[in-house]
Amino acid sequence: MSLKNPDSSPDISGDERSVTISIDKSPPLETQTVCLPPVRTTFQKLIHRLREIFFPDDPFYRFKNQTPLRKWVLGFQYLLPICQWLPSYSFSLFRSDLIAGLTITSLAIPQGISYAKLANLPPILGLYSSFVPPLVYSVLGSSRHLAVGPISIASLVMGTMLSEMVSPTDEPALYLKLAFTSTFFAGLLQASLGLFRLGFIIDFLSKATLTGFMAGAAIMVSLQQLRGLFGIPHLTTKMQIIPVLVSFLTLRKEWSWQTIVMGFSFLVLLLTARKISMRNPKLFWVAAAAPLTSVILSTLLVFLLRSQLPGILKIGKLPKGLNPPSMNKLYFHGPHLGLSIKTGIVTGILTLCEGIAVGRTFASLQNYQVDGNKEMTAIGLMNIAGSCSSCIVTTGSFSRSAVNYNAGAKTAFSNIVMATTVLVTLLFLMPLFYYTPNFILAAIILTAVLGLIDYNDAIHLWKIDKLDFLACSCSFFGVLFISVPMGLAIAVGVSIFKILLHVTRPNIVILGNITGTQVYQSLTRYEKASRVPSFLILGIESPIYFANSTYIKERILRWVREEKERIETNKGSMLKCIILDMTAVTAIDTSGIDAILELNKTLKLSSLQLVLVNPVGNVMEKMWSSKALDLFRMNGLYLTVGEAVADVSSLWKHQQ
Repeated sequence: MSLKNPDSSPDISGDERSVTISIDKSPPLETQTVCLPPVRTTFQKLIHRLREIFFPDDPFYRFKNQTPLRKWVLGFQYLLPICQWLPSYSFSLFRSDLIAGLTITSLAIPQGISYAKLANLPPILGLYSSFVPPLVYSVLGSSRHLAVGPISIASLVMGTMLSEMVSPTDEPALYLKLAFTSTFFAGLLQASLGLFRLGFIIDFLSKATLTGFMAGAAIMVSLQQLRGLFGIPHLTTKMQIIPVLVSFLTLRKEWSWQTIVMGFSFLVLLLTARKISMRNPKLFWVAAAAPLTSVILSTLLVFLLRSQLPGILKIGKLPKGLNPPSMNKLYFHGPHLGLSIKTGIVTGILTLCEGIAVGRTFASLQNYQVDGNKEMTAIGLMNIAGSCSSCIVTTGSFSRSAVNYNAGAKTAFSNIVMATTVLVTLLFLMPLFYYTPNFILAAIILTAVLGLIDYNDAIHLWKIDKLDFLACSCSFFGVLFISVPMGLAIAVGVSIFKILLHVTRPNIVILGNITGTQVYQSLTRYEKASRVPSFLILGIESPIYFANSTYIKERILRWVREEKERIETNKGSMLKCIILDMTAVTAIDTSGIDAILELNKTLKLSSLQLVLVNPVGNVMEKMWSSKALDLFRMNGLYLTVGEAVADVSSLWKHQQ
């Protein structure tokens, strides 16, 4: 590094790809070189960017330095994860998976029947959906603990969206076709997101949004279960809180006291079992066995008292046998095709969010990785196969997966055990469900969905981020008072607005020096930080794009005006230099460069110097290409704020 006299020109490297500014001082002070990134072609930049967008996890790392045969084996295992664990499968693993599979079956059968009813579909579809999809997932899925089947939120959304346009009682055949078609489009969306590695799209459904949505949906599901718990056959099917409550109160003559007594008795039993398992995880089997036990007990009770309780609403006859094919029932033309696509998109995104979240949760507990894009593909292909075999949309259920994990599942074989047990039920045990009362299904659903109301999370959102709480509230009240899909749409809109707000109105802080150090931090955060006389040091904490470049320029000029007013009031040192710490500016576009050039021009008219500190490689490269760096070669570009303050101050002393 060379040293130059104050009146000499700056030392610029020959290739003009680094800018070094040094000045003879006493004692000598060296400034670090602010370098540009290595030269890359446009094609290389594009490839790097695409790789970071679509392959951030580098799924091909396992193929490096492998023989051709080994690469084929690894590729086959990557496409079919079952090939990873099946060759080394042992009897001890089988024993653990057998116990876990039988345990989750006790939960899957009553939940499957209940969730099919929740979607206004024949109860048998819930059992069909607990047979084929788990088999497909066990071959394609990478999670060891995910237990597959229908979930309450997807069934609710499907039933709500479809019943708004088509009546499940007046047009059951058309309604059934639309349900299968919605499942097909849900699977198509999920598989496409996985295959094209577009899973980042679902990140627009933030945790705050889902918290409010699920809480609102849980309340609506609970209110709809008043039909079964109170024995009200004509309760409205609308999914807004006010119409449901009005219908419930105006139909008091239909209330059945026998149904109310038995329904609430079993509800208390189920809630007690759930509470016991929550307090003592070792007793997980209590909550797992409670639904099937309640179904058996309530069915026996209604059967024995069938002459005394003729008014109890029952499931009725369920067909025996395997899933019938439903490819001929897929609805690909007609006036309701748009409804199927819309329902499929909404349910597909919701089930994908839950499935991925549940899989990653239990993977983290056991310290193994779940490939999100591979999971999307597996869940999507599972639902496509399900739509062709009389199944409704399915995913990994949190309640069943938690039971599966606590029961000691080691591999996805527990899903095969569950599917086999459901198969036996479909072939031989269907007549036993004839006297199963509707109130027990309502009680099972209520027990399941009450866990979706997470008021502690809402309180946490209020304490941490008010905008997140707003998104949560909009989702919650939108579901309750407008509709389920509209509530979700409002919440997504609020989330996107939050993103736009952060992008268009980035944070800019004024920095000060922490006494005795070369550290510069926010004046509002650190009491020991103090202003540097004659300097205004600002930190920009976002990329500079067309969306925020004007705001950043105007906000900096406002800082300058306010600083001048403060100096005039306190009779301090005259403001001479504005330093922009660009460490957090991760990107810039042409509008951002223009804004900096305009800012520099405006400040020069006021005899103020603009200095840039530590622009990152991408920003440096674009400013160098646009020739904007030419304006900052002489005492205008530094690696740290401390160097900038020391070097510019030293220059002022030499000029005096």
